[in-house]
Amino acid sequence: MKDFTGKVAFITGGASGAGLGQAELFGLEGMKVVIADVRQDHLDSAMEYLKSKNIEAHAIRLDVTDRAGFAAAADEVEKVYGTPPQLLILTAGVNTFGPAECSTYEDFDWVMGVNLGGVINGLVTFVPRMVKAGKGGHIAATASWGGFSGGPTTAPYSAAKAAVINLIESYYLALKPYGIGATVICPENIKSNIFEALKTRPENMQNTGYNMTEDTISFLREFHSHGMEPIELARWLKEGIENEQVIVTPYTDGPQRLREIYDKMIDYTSPEGMKRIEERQKKMAENEPDDGRSVKASKELEASGFGKAKAGIDWVDASKKKA
Repeated sequence: MKDFTGKVAFITGGASGAGLGQAELFGLEGMKVVIADVRQDHLDSAMEYLKSKNIEAHAIRLDVTDRAGFAAAADEVEKVYGTPPQLLILTAGVNTFGPAECSTYEDFDWVMGVNLGGVINGLVTFVPRMVKAGKGGHIAATASWGGFSGGPTTAPYSAAKAAVINLIESYYLALKPYGIGATVICPENIKSNIFEALKTRPENMQNTGYNMTEDTISFLREFHSHGMEPIELARWLKEGIENEQVIVTPYTDGPQRLREIYDKMIDYTSPEGMKRIEERQKKMAENEPDDGRSVKASKELEASGFGKAKAGIDWVDASKKKA
């Protein structure tokens, strides 16, 4: 897909962060942009912003875990623009962090319900309509660098994002005969307000094993303030779509860094490889920078309680854990 002018884009999580960056970029390319988001206040401010850029946009309030809501949104797109989208971008996401062994059913249900379930719901809702329309097009999803490997404090998030990467490859292979491409973009840190995700966590999923406080939210706010600009991430996605890439690693050294991750995965498969991993970990620990900034960052991380277990969980030995 190289010509975007006059076509329709549907973007989940489109009212802020990465999704809003995508809406802006593709809107400036001449697309009619539909932004879907769970927060009405974000939709209102995003519509005002997009209109200030002379972008034709339409807003739909949508909880991506609501399948009936997705169907209604798809009907609304066709009613407003007379066609299903030619570009479907599934970006809505949430995160929360804590020791994997403290994860609750609700931690998994919420994070995977949005990050993976929201992508599944978007694909199952829109792909048949796009195929029937016969106009070709492209589907895309925003996954994460964290989807390439696990992490001690990111279990639900990393699992969901890994599944999204795999899922998009499956759809790439399946949709090629219909002239529909598929791309997944995998950034690290993005400048966004995803740290506010807890505000949208459903009441019936409040039970968590993680330490989530104003201090941890403040830590995430500061962390994400240094992330990639959403419009830059959108440029990487656009280029990936134009080049029909399945996976976009939005960094100049992305392929090399990904190769290192998969070398680690290969090492996991043999006793000799496991020894190499242990040696690398030992060397990394020995070579950790002993400068003031590193010490300060470590102290700030520790003080925030980020990545820790919720108070009262008695099976975690804090002396053995690092965030």
